[in-house]
Amino acid sequence: MDSGTFIQKNRNKLLSMNIQEWKDKGSFIDYNGQAIFYVDEGEGDVLLLIHGFPTSSWDWCKVWTDLVSNYRVIALDMIGFGFSDKPKAYKYSILNQADIHEFVLKQLSVDNCAILSHDYGDTVAQELLARFNSGKLSFSVNSLCLLNGGLFPEVHKPRFIQKLLISPIGFLISLFTSKKKFTVSFKAIFGSETQPTSEEIDQFWELMNYNKGKKIMHRLIRYMEERKKYRQRWVGALESTNIPLRLINGVVDPISGKHMADRYKELISNSDVILLDEIGHYPQTEAPEQVLKYYIEFVNKTEIVTV
Repeated sequence: MDSGTFIQKNRNKLLSMNIQEWKDKGSFIDYNGQAIFYVDEGEGDVLLLIHGFPTSSWDWCKVWTDLVSNYRVIALDMIGFGFSDKPKAYKYSILNQADIHEFVLKQLSVDNCAILSHDYGDTVAQELLARFNSGKLSFSVNSLCLLNGGLFPEVHKPRFIQKLLISPIGFLISLFTSKKKFTVSFKAIFGSETQPTSEEIDQFWELMNYNKGKKIMHRLIRYMEERKKYRQRWVGALESTNIPLRLINGVVDPISGKHMADRYKELISNSDVILLDEIGHYPQTEAPEQVLKYYIEFVNKTEIVTV
């Protein structure tokens, strides 16, 4: 289907859900005694969506209806995020988040899928890709499309609040971060013309605080150290893979904008990069129609190449 037709088909339903409706769509699955929330909707080829930090699968709400109209779409709240459990005494890691994705997909009888990921989710996708490249993943990855994220630790530019969270006083920052401070920090990573609404801020904040999630932010953010530790593995996964890749990048993102896209072009041969002018760190929230357009274009191109 033409990408323009695909988007137009459900345009009136865009932004139709609230977070309670999102929760009602989903289910919970037990992973080693922890409840993991996931949404599984639609029919056809499987598309796995992997969300970012510090938010949740709700990040995909603006593109969800359009994607579900043509795919079986699966998105989960990783442990420590959204509606999933947020245990205090837990060793949060990218490796474990990848394990959880493997577990959930196995329980849902998925043996192959495409992946669309963002931010923290990009790093989880890189780990899944590393496993797939080495023949150690329990499902096949057909393609990978990445949105803004810290793919290369050497050019990642964390915000001041992130640096504080990962510091020795991170637990205090987690405890005393207010909605006002969160709002200022969050809005700073969006484009000037695509700022989140007050309602969206409320929703992001509510999901972060669900199950006392604010108190573990300093534990979750340890992924920034993991990116350095596993750089060779995770960057190497992108450099050596044979599956189709695309990067869709909001260029004014101060964390992983055009400077990250430029590094991607330097390291990834035959790189496929889409730059979104005036868009910040959350392309799927700021420019959902563009993300849909360029993702469907990518899938259609991939199908033509692989037929």
